[in-house]
Amino acid sequence: MSEAGEKPNVPYWHLYTDADGISRQKRCAMTEFDLKSMKPPAAPQWQGEKHHDGMSVMVTVQPVGWTGQWHENPAPQWIIPLSGRWFVESMDGTRVEMGPGEISFGEDQNCRTVEETKTGHLSGTVGDEPAVLMVVQFDTKRDETSPCRFR
Repeated sequence: MSEAGEKPNVPYWHLYTDADGISRQKRCAMTEFDLKSMKPPAAPQWQGEKHHDGMSVMVTVQPVGWTGQWHENPAPQWIIPLSGRWFVESMDGTRVEMGPGEISFGEDQNCRTVEETKTGHLSGTVGDEPAVLMVVQFDTKRDETSPCRFR
């Protein structure tokens, strides 16, 4: 067996709704991993199950110049850019730009509306190429929605 090194630290952004109904973003890290084989006899690799439930997986392509206007995520979902860049702006004014290899967890359901139209988040493409995103959407909502709960 080859040396696996230290447990990984995988960063992600968590877009969530605070107790006042305002969406915010927090930088978090997944650190709870176990070294095991996905299916023997394959060599062990670091694995960290973060959620077990029914899910839908889709790939979405946002055209150059696309903006999603203010909206909430339709369900809790992981968003992983495959190519291109995109941004997410939360109601607190935080704007995060992400590209391939960066991860966001969108969970801004039940936001209140401010300034007549601002609820949830604003999102769109950055740059001169489409943003290709893989979306892994949960079929059920979690009871606990505190930021950085995926470890």
